[in-house]
Amino acid sequence: MGKGLLYQSCITPGLRCAALCDLNIGRCTAALDQFELAYEVVASVDRLEDALRRGVVAVCEPGRWLAECDGLDALVEASSAIEAAAEHCLLALQRGKHLILMNAEVDLMFGPLFHHEARKHGVVCSSCDGDQYGVLKQLIDEIHRFGFELVMAGNIKGFLDRYATPTTIVPEADKRHLDYRMCTAYTDGTKLNIEMALIANTFDLRPIEPGMSGPRVAHVDQVLQCFDLPSLWRSRVPLVDYILGAKPGGGVFVVGHCDDPYQRQMLAYYKMGDGPFYLFYRPYHLCHIEAMDAIVQAVRHGRCFMGPDAGVRTNVFTYAKRDLPVGTVLDGIGGYDGYGLIETVGGDGLPIGLSAGVRLARSVSRDQRITMRDVCVDADRLDVRLYRRALALGQASGDASS
Repeated sequence: MGKGLLYQSCITPGLRCAALCDLNIGRCTAALDQFELAYEVVASVDRLEDALRRGVVAVCEPGRWLAECDGLDALVEASSAIEAAAEHCLLALQRGKHLILMNAEVDLMFGPLFHHEARKHGVVCSSCDGDQYGVLKQLIDEIHRFGFELVMAGNIKGFLDRYATPTTIVPEADKRHLDYRMCTAYTDGTKLNIEMALIANTFDLRPIEPGMSGPRVAHVDQVLQCFDLPSLWRSRVPLVDYILGAKPGGGVFVVGHCDDPYQRQMLAYYKMGDGPFYLFYRPYHLCHIEAMDAIVQAVRHGRCFMGPDAGVRTNVFTYAKRDLPVGTVLDGIGGYDGYGLIETVGGDGLPIGLSAGVRLARSVSRDQRITMRDVCVDADRLDVRLYRRALALGQASGDASS
């Protein structure tokens, strides 16, 4: 994603990538060489700012240097880090930089805290467009403008294996040039659940069950038949879910409700069906290609494209990927030990975003939900402290919006 954002910034009028940061600086320099951009690997914040003044892309390893640099308008967080990303994201906001999150994991875990800090310092924090949740945001906004009630926001998932590991995923990851842990998180469904939790916390949606139901269908146009929408809609609580193995791959869908006789007559004329449930979908999401607009909205217009407007309604909690003996130190998202399922917040589940490095205080069976009572968590760990703050702010925001 970072490489894609670099490329797109070169062809988007009015934007310039001024600096790149990665733990592996060679990844930055290889991308800059490929796109024939002048750069300098810098050894301090002062050298970074000097490179910016000369119009040369600065490259460094510490994320905090970008956050501290006065010459940058915005920071785009596009890694898969959690604790380290939280540190430089907060620092960037405190130093008066807009923050655009293409890191769904850190967005879900700390989003309410980031938005609180952004408001306090007069800048914008926003989720990014282009990934499935961003495209869903666009579709939902559109049907709301049409006057429809939102019934369901849905993802189209190609393949799912809850027990995928960084070892079993190697052939597929190599074929797609993906990091093994990242590809594992895609395949075991954790990433899907994180993305749907983000859209749920924007629009106050709920999963039908932990992890959603995910019926297997051949094409997205079967959505109105594979969910019992009249029963699900009796409560008037909109939902998140997904369909599995359907075409068009890479797409998203929403279901809207309209019961007005005139509008239903016209929608039938427009070949949208008899209603009152209507399917809208988009067959693609373009990630970095669509990301620039969220940056422009934040920097030029002071607008947030997407955030946790409904508070913390859902999170993604940890389930055992295998039988785990007491004393196991969990290896986090995309690892060998656990996968994540979206649930409504409440109870004592262990958020998947906090699972790396915590030790089991008791044994857990495969597919068992891991709770905070099952683990030893250092309460002073930075990500734990930040999550508690974000949760409190998100719950207060959700109560106010209700």
